[in-house]
Amino acid sequence: MKIDLSTMRHSTAHLMAAAVESLWPKTKFGIGPTIENGFYYDFDLPEKISEEDLPKIKKKMQELKRKNFPFERSEMGIEAALRFEKKRGQNYKSELIEQIRETGNTALEDEETPSKLSAEKKEVNKVTYYKLGSFIDLCRGPHAGSTSQIGEFKLLNIAGAYWRGSENNPMLTRIYGTVWPSEKELKDHLWQLDEAKRRDHKKIGSELDLFMFHETSPGMPYWLPKGLVIFNELVNFWRKHHEKHGYQEISTPLISTKALWETSGHWKFYKDEMFLIGADKNTYGVKAMNCPNAMVVFGSKTRSYKDLPLRLSDTDVLHRFEKSGTLNGLLRTRRFQQDDAHVFITVEQIAGEYSQILKIAEHFYSLFDLGYRLRFGTRPEKFLGDKKVWDKAEDELKKVLEKSNKEYFILEGDGAFYGPKIDILMKDAIGREWQMGTIQLDFQLPARFKLKYTDQSGRQKTPVVIHRVIYGSFERFIGILIEHYAGAFPTWLAPIQAVIIPIAERHTGYAENLKGKLTDFGIRAQVDSRAETMQAKIRDAQLQKIPYMLVVGDKEQVQDKVAVRSRDKGDEGTVSYLEFVDRIKNEIKEYK
Repeated sequence: MKIDLSTMRHSTAHLMAAAVESLWPKTKFGIGPTIENGFYYDFDLPEKISEEDLPKIKKKMQELKRKNFPFERSEMGIEAALRFEKKRGQNYKSELIEQIRETGNTALEDEETPSKLSAEKKEVNKVTYYKLGSFIDLCRGPHAGSTSQIGEFKLLNIAGAYWRGSENNPMLTRIYGTVWPSEKELKDHLWQLDEAKRRDHKKIGSELDLFMFHETSPGMPYWLPKGLVIFNELVNFWRKHHEKHGYQEISTPLISTKALWETSGHWKFYKDEMFLIGADKNTYGVKAMNCPNAMVVFGSKTRSYKDLPLRLSDTDVLHRFEKSGTLNGLLRTRRFQQDDAHVFITVEQIAGEYSQILKIAEHFYSLFDLGYRLRFGTRPEKFLGDKKVWDKAEDELKKVLEKSNKEYFILEGDGAFYGPKIDILMKDAIGREWQMGTIQLDFQLPARFKLKYTDQSGRQKTPVVIHRVIYGSFERFIGILIEHYAGAFPTWLAPIQAVIIPIAERHTGYAENLKGKLTDFGIRAQVDSRAETMQAKIRDAQLQKIPYMLVVGDKEQVQDKVAVRSRDKGDEGTVSYLEFVDRIKNEIKEYK
């Protein structure tokens, strides 16, 4: 009988724990949850181990797997479980059981950080255990029927991890692993991991001199000259194409008083993730999202149905106080910018506006050879607004999705509390999926700000607003693009589009003159006049992933030509510099 991948991963984590106990009987056990593409287990081991011990652990796991042990479920009363764990010295399990008794949360075994006390506390009298051979573990399950249902696995690495994620607790040994139903799927995943290391945007970003970080501003990137070229090209493309679709760009204050965030509801739900400033006896919040300010702009003057849809876009700087442990290069930052927009519409305009936004997304993502699918989040259990309005909105969005001919799936209850949403799940060159853009329908924020427009009958009505981003954050999108292209950007995005390589010093003047001509045509060019061999200069240009190398010597200088060598195809012959200009311009014209 087949089991789902999550259950297989959870079962493999327990198989690994059983192997560790067999090898180091005095081990104390933490938690062993599944994670994306794998699992881990935290151990308090009687001796220090290293990654050299992983083959030994895997061998023991394989031995246990071949014995085809069943995963045997049993229940135990809370007090009996506490006595059991204390008797065998498993203090971390005892702590979990005490928290389960206190909070009524039986999911604690899968959580790295303790749950807060709930106002709706449930009384729990029993906990569940699973037995695998001689190994028994506190766990809510589910698990495979037996070890024969576990597929092909590999232990990946060892890391340190504080118990329950708190630096005030002991440091445990965390072992990561992955498991897949077949050997082919495992090999494919391991290839993907190797490719991800090779394409790591932090490594490539440093090598190509695109961005940097400094300890004085954790999580806030410094954009270096070449990286800022990429950033600005993306913004310019976004700006040009959104103007064509009727978007009007605005810019709003970086900080606003507490009152604004209270009106929007962010003060209650988001305050801990904001940077706060005290000044002139007031409390200010540094802007973490653009929507409250967009509401202020809409409400600043009288609006009519003739003004709708009103599409307000912006790329303002945002700051969010992300936890230090979650920061990850450009993929998770504290300072970022979004290709944000807030579209104010009537209920009748929902379908048409969503359809247009999806067309914009299709155009944008096709430029980068990025496949994507859509995820439709429907009304959650706890929601605001009228159920009939929700039903109408969901029906219309389903029609839009079906008409789009894009792959999509429905995730019931995944909508925001203020309205249904469509998320864009992007797939990169090595098959990884990322959530990027989102198109969220909001019935609540306009009402909180008391926004009104006059309809055709002269009545005052509250608009609906669509919150939407296509790239997402520019920082994250660029981080993903670096990995997608492995740093070899298409010519229109490349910070340096052509490097001119003089063969000898006497050709430097011609090279500099040529650079000036290319610059006048809008081509980003530079001259490599270092006292290095031509071969060394070509090699360095390849390492810098520059699309074109233009070699110039006596013949080229006399004929006003360039010997073209491309990053992808190598030597391509000699042409006039104007022919090369036409080639570049044709290559990038669809982006300009």
